[in-house]
Amino acid sequence: MPLLNASRPSPETFLLMGIPGLEHLHGWIGIPFCSMYVVAVVGNVTILAVVRAERSLHEPMFLFLCMLSVTDLVLSTSTLPRMLCIFWFDAHNILFDACLTQMFFIHSFTTMESGFFLAMAIDRYVAICHPLRHTTILTYKCITLMGIVVGIRGVAFFTPHPILLKQLPYCRTRIIAHTYCEFMAVVKLACVDTGPTKSYSLSVASIIGSCDAILIALSYVFILRSVFRLPSQDARFKALGTCGSHVCVILVFYSTAGFSIFTHRFGKNIPAHIHIFIANMYLLVPPFLNPIVYGVRTQKIRQFVLRTLTIKLS
Repeated sequence: MPLLNASRPSPETFLLMGIPGLEHLHGWIGIPFCSMYVVAVVGNVTILAVVRAERSLHEPMFLFLCMLSVTDLVLSTSTLPRMLCIFWFDAHNILFDACLTQMFFIHSFTTMESGFFLAMAIDRYVAICHPLRHTTILTYKCITLMGIVVGIRGVAFFTPHPILLKQLPYCRTRIIAHTYCEFMAVVKLACVDTGPTKSYSLSVASIIGSCDAILIALSYVFILRSVFRLPSQDARFKALGTCGSHVCVILVFYSTAGFSIFTHRFGKNIPAHIHIFIANMYLLVPPFLNPIVYGVRTQKIRQFVLRTLTIKLS
């Protein structure tokens, strides 16, 4: 059904446009998006299965990695299938309640992703800067508590979002110029003053994101300082290689998420298709890259997978 013929949807639905200005490329854009989703699902499920099966991997780093994998699976599954329906089947309609549910999962689990990046950075800091105290500091109780705090933080700060949107009247167009239900894209459709509501959302996202990013940066500064004090050049290169790949994933996540947040606040002149395309990146790229960076490049996980495959093929 062409989008122009459905410009007046029923009150119970919204219309997701996809990427405005690039509608003629939707079919092609869906191919790499789908490929990234398949890699994300297979990679993250593999990590969860490997860590569950191999007791030697029940260490803080891998337990945090499992939490990150679950977050990635929820985040990518809450967005990618719906995007592909838009790109390939022109299925633009989405129920209002489904829209609010998707929005809650996106914002809360994006916050959890940020929190687990911070937890993993703390683990690396303790492991490298205080190796003798690693097991006594990051006990199973501490790891569980950190995971619970990250989860509660994501849910608590973003539960008000769908509740606030549910109360607003929508007398304007119900067309959302986006590929998914984002808070700022939906709140713009309300026909009342939403200044305080927008400020709350931007403030929460900015404060949480900036605090996590600053703490992660500090942890890696201390890590690098310790690495450069190592007597062996091989050990320094090995530690830098591991930290470098982790930092690249974190930079992709925070740079694209930050761009999206500040575009809502200051980037009025940025073309919509650029803003939306980059907004998709911070939801798609980390779930795609995390299994590669944290899984394939991790020797213990790689060896377990290869050993399992060798046994099954022999």
